[in-house]
Amino acid sequence: MSQPAAQPLLSVKDLYTHFPIRAGIFQRTVGYVKAIDGVSFEIARGETLGLVGESGCGKTTVGRSILKLIPPTSGTVTFDGIDVLSARGQTLKSIRRDMQIIFQDPAGSLNPRMRIAGIVGEPLIVHGLAQSRDELRHKVEELLVRCGMPKAAADRYPHEFSGGQRQRIGIARALALNPRFIVCDEPTSALDVSIQAQIINLLHDLQTEFGLSYLFISHDMAVIQHVCKRIAVMYRGKIVEEGPREAILGNPQHKYTQSLLSAVPEPDPRRKKQRVVFEGGLM
Repeated sequence: MSQPAAQPLLSVKDLYTHFPIRAGIFQRTVGYVKAIDGVSFEIARGETLGLVGESGCGKTTVGRSILKLIPPTSGTVTFDGIDVLSARGQTLKSIRRDMQIIFQDPAGSLNPRMRIAGIVGEPLIVHGLAQSRDELRHKVEELLVRCGMPKAAADRYPHEFSGGQRQRIGIARALALNPRFIVCDEPTSALDVSIQAQIINLLHDLQTEFGLSYLFISHDMAVIQHVCKRIAVMYRGKIVEEGPREAILGNPQHKYTQSLLSAVPEPDPRRKKQRVVFEGGLM
């Protein structure tokens, strides 16, 4: 007798996020930008789902909508059996602990007027997870060290660090509440290639250590190929293809996916790759 399938940690069904277009002296709504237009997917415990597509296709809006950082127009988001979009009060606060985000811009996501101790420690204070100043300091230093930063970094400001170091601080902040799910919103796109590898390896180690689930958002198919075991390809607010990494990379069905893969640089100059041109608008 076969075992029943395990319930996914995160389930997104028919998610729509539309932004109104306003015009005229009275700013009347004359239309809508369909940033997300009926997206559905699931993420299992300990799994990384890669969400890939060109800039402006709605990837970041998906990540922020499922966390309620942007209010969706309609749809359902279920996290471990709890309806995220209808959650209020203590239920929502509890969900906030379990669902975190690592932002794309490591400089813009850190308050330049706060020391690192305050940035990383703020979630601990808000959720009452540190009973004293000494305990708070100890937890902040522990998080920084786990993410490859020295303890002394706690007393410095964001502008004193490189982009890669600032991203490590952002990861430490996301880990502060011991979450189970993290949206990685293009966490390596603003970094040098050598630093990208370090951040990807750090995220992989943290996932192994803490059993984290990731929604890994990127426009870089090479990064997605390295990080994710399952891939969803997004175009104009819709997921046009989804499946295991081997199937998507080895036998892509949608012309847009084929176009993305053909644009990945070939390291061997002797090998010629045929470019697939996708005509926009064909779904």
